Amino acid sequence: MIKRLLRHKAVPRLLAALLGRYLQFALRTTRWTLHGAEHVAPYLAGQPVIAAFWHERLPLMPSLWRLAQLQSSPRMHVLVSRHRDGRFIARLLDRFGVATVHGSTARNGQNRGGAAGMRQMLERLAAGEQVGITPDGPRGPRRVASPGVAQLAALSGVVVLPCSAQTTRRRVLRTWDRMVLPLPFGRGVLVCRRPIAVARDEAAAALPEIAAALTAAAEQADRLCR
Repeated sequence: MIKRLLRHKAVPRLLAALLGRYLQFALRTTRWTLHGAEHVAPYLAGQPVIAAFWHERLPLMPSLWRLAQLQSSPRMHVLVSRHRDGRFIARLLDRFGVATVHGSTARNGQNRGGAAGMRQMLERLAAGEQVGITPDGPRGPRRVASPGVAQLAALSGVVVLPCSAQTTRRRVLRTWDRMVLPLPFGRGVLVCRRPIAVARDEAAAALPEIAAALTAAAEQADRLCR
């Protein structure tokens, strides 16, 4: 019965609205501090960037776009899957003024709209807009980066900005990625590390560096919230 209920179109929309309202409340009542503002500064004037972070921190990242004004002009576009979960996330992000690009990179030989998603993100970057990507999404493995993030940087000539966030008041969900759900009235940190440029023919070589930078950003955020 529960599965049938969740298939009803109105139910995911209602859940997304309720969760969206909660996240807005939790994030706005958190006292945020930005670490690495010097790395974000060039993109406040409209320079395109690929903001990359692990999937587990997705519920926290709207605070970065709001604090750093990345979602105002140009608009931030986040890559989500074509699966039902991706559509649910798209509804949530819309409440924060974040657009979505549907499609995810292929794993295990399965095409999940990655080519279409890549084209759309390249178009957005060429238009001077911002792109956000979770290289281990939508279903993991946790903190294992798919090649799409490095390929996007190589093809577009746009740098990757490794990001993360954490808050002192949180719940860690029992999901594959151990997603962090913020609680209200905490102290939060947003971390942006040195941007990574990827040469057109060096996507594969740059991928380990990008993955290491995302993990370092997450670990720095964790240390600052102890």
